[in-house]
Amino acid sequence: MAVCTAVVLCATGLLGGTATAAQRSPDPAPPPDGDARHLDEVRKEIEGLYRTAERATEDYNAAEEQVQLQQKKIVQLARTIDSGQQRLAALKRRAGALASAQYRTGGIPPEARLLLSPDPESFLANADLTRKGQQAVKGVISQLTHLQRDLQGYAQDAGHRWGQLDADRKKKDAARTEINDRIDAAKKLESRLAAKEKERLRKLEDDQALLAQQKWLDSGALKDITGKASEQGKKAISYATSQIGKDYVWGAVGPDTFDCSGLTLRSWQAAGRTIPRTSQEQWRQLPRVALKDMRPGDLIIYFSDASHVGMYVGDGAIVHAPRPGRQVTLTGAGSMPILGVVRPDGDPAR
Repeated sequence: MAVCTAVVLCATGLLGGTATAAQRSPDPAPPPDGDARHLDEVRKEIEGLYRTAERATEDYNAAEEQVQLQQKKIVQLARTIDSGQQRLAALKRRAGALASAQYRTGGIPPEARLLLSPDPESFLANADLTRKGQQAVKGVISQLTHLQRDLQGYAQDAGHRWGQLDADRKKKDAARTEINDRIDAAKKLESRLAAKEKERLRKLEDDQALLAQQKWLDSGALKDITGKASEQGKKAISYATSQIGKDYVWGAVGPDTFDCSGLTLRSWQAAGRTIPRTSQEQWRQLPRVALKDMRPGDLIIYFSDASHVGMYVGDGAIVHAPRPGRQVTLTGAGSMPILGVVRPDGDPAR
């Protein structure tokens, strides 16, 4: 895997360095400075719009996860309440039967029944049974009281869950609106460019990523990274790299399209590990490792808000789902600002 990855990375320039003249296509004539500045401004604006959309996508994913959780909890509570109500009805029937039995005795105190009884010995023999009956009545009343209190609590919890579900749905809808607005704005900006400008814009994006990667490599970060992938890590990498070329779609978790955290989620599921849905939760919940201890299969979390994630595949590269309009691809691990590294398959000390 490492050799294959290295070949791909060298061919695409992800490891930095200088390609030979024979390998490099002739560069088009440089555009006038004014055009270059204009295109770079467009690139920055488009990048900003897609970054906002990506943050909103992770918000959407988190809200969607909460909606599903609240729905499951409400269903569980409904079943618990239904079962409790059936038990309550059974206890009420039992309490009624015990009350009827007491009524049939005439409600006379035990001392009086002893004095009036023609057969005191028989009465005393049954006294223990009487006491047990009274204890049974008290037990049923106690159960009824506790069950009614529990049902009240379940009902209040269900009401809270419904309120939370409504709030999560509103968050989800707001995030969806923001995502669509930002993506539409970015697409409109791109649509105003001529075909040659679009080509130059893509090259400008690639050049910026390569420049950032080269700075990262020049910092010496890669020389200390020598870790080998675990068996599960190899499976996760195999799945992730087999998705290369598939479209990025926000909120998608495969099998045909992915967003950034959808790709890492499915890749590690294929390796037998369940990890959180969003990049923020992956950063928050998974064990963190130092960059120098990173190994293939680990997840690199990007940007200060943890809104992007890629999987390290070795040789200074990640596989990731970049943004709308792009496909799952390999790129330099240092091509974006690194927040940190997490390891889905174990203790950070390993």
